[in-house]
Amino acid sequence: MTVDLPYGETTLTATLPGRTRSFSNTEAITPAAVDDLPAAVDRALASPLGLPSIGELVKPHSRVTIAFDDATVPSYGPIRSVAIEAVLRDLAVTGVARGQVSLVCANALHRKLRPTELGRIIGADLVAEFGERLDCHDAENPDGLVDLGRTPEHGYPVVVNRLVTESDLVVYVNAGHMRGFNGGWKSVCVGLSTYASIRVTHTPDGMSMSVHGNRMHAVLDEMGRHLESRLGRRIFKIDTLLADPFRVAQVVAGSVAEARRAIVSAMASMFPPRRDQASERFDVIVYGVPDDSPYAVFSHVNPILTLISSGLGYLGGLVEAIGKPGCTVIMATPVPERWDRVAHPSYPDVWERVLGTTRDPYDIMRRFADDYARRPDYVDAYRRHFGFHPVHAIFAVYPLKRLGHVGRVIVAAPRDPAIPRHVGFEVAGSVEEAVARAEKIHGADCAIAHVEQSPPARPG
Repeated sequence: MTVDLPYGETTLTATLPGRTRSFSNTEAITPAAVDDLPAAVDRALASPLGLPSIGELVKPHSRVTIAFDDATVPSYGPIRSVAIEAVLRDLAVTGVARGQVSLVCANALHRKLRPTELGRIIGADLVAEFGERLDCHDAENPDGLVDLGRTPEHGYPVVVNRLVTESDLVVYVNAGHMRGFNGGWKSVCVGLSTYASIRVTHTPDGMSMSVHGNRMHAVLDEMGRHLESRLGRRIFKIDTLLADPFRVAQVVAGSVAEARRAIVSAMASMFPPRRDQASERFDVIVYGVPDDSPYAVFSHVNPILTLISSGLGYLGGLVEAIGKPGCTVIMATPVPERWDRVAHPSYPDVWERVLGTTRDPYDIMRRFADDYARRPDYVDAYRRHFGFHPVHAIFAVYPLKRLGHVGRVIVAAPRDPAIPRHVGFEVAGSVEEAVARAEKIHGADCAIAHVEQSPPARPG
């Protein structure tokens, strides 16, 4: 069978044995887009789930914060600006002037956005109007953070942006869900938090994209309950299900828990459990890796994002579900050695210093996470120079945990074989050569799976 694999910024045609089975890493059902996005947002705000309407939650003198997803959420339509304007209209009806409202981009440990980049995701008009009342979250500003103590159940630390504690109402605009990875309390308890809280879920075993029984969100739900208990008031949430990266399929509003429940319920049929996709397990899994990453918006990918974060992480979700223990993963990618030292300042250092020492993600977390989180030069780059927080490069290598299930990774057709070999991956000149090598390991009749990946969507 002939397949076209994503391969950097283009595709690579490969010939696989006829016994190969194909699986999709995308949704099983694609929901229809709404015809009228502003009307859909208005309907959601008029019938919130589990909370009164926005107008009932404020008084004319209220101070309000509207937070919104940053650009790492691959949502390139106008949902953020449409939802923000709808909230502002509802507030105005109750007497809350636009000057009483602050906007904050919930970028967590991701890099802050320049004004022009903020204009790309919420519109230049809102950026110009709100001026100093629009900001990006700073997870390293001690004056801008409030420690709300620890959860009573498991002692998770809850630290949030000061605006969350000082506003009379916080409205959060979610721009889309990446399976079960984001949304819910992750928006606030990660997006508007700091390393002390984020490190609880951002571990090799802690992060999950599962739509069904997501262990990460169980932790975040506990943090959210504690946050609202300490505040003595509720967070109002707008959650979004996308039809594609540019169009919205569903908008819901209300309490954080109810809004997420509605979206997850809608996603359940779109994303059946991955382990149910195959009645057999496979010896060899083949897929391509495009030059695409949520952490490369307004920038470009690098070897860590390509080989580990995307290659084993976002794109490797089916590996443990359909691959036998000890299976061979074949990923096709040119993986050039390119580094954006402004957007990803600590990444080259982690590539050389950390991955040159160990590839055990648990060892990396123990030995290096706290160290990188406190590196003053890289922290300054995060705070003042639009760079990712230094510990983000450590988080990005945690998908190496999949090597506990995978016997080997063979990178097909890299431009420079030394790049994948630096992280212990094998190299082949072509997909066909990689498959032939895998057949020598697993047997000539070994079971082969081809995973179809979505082509990357780019912001306009």
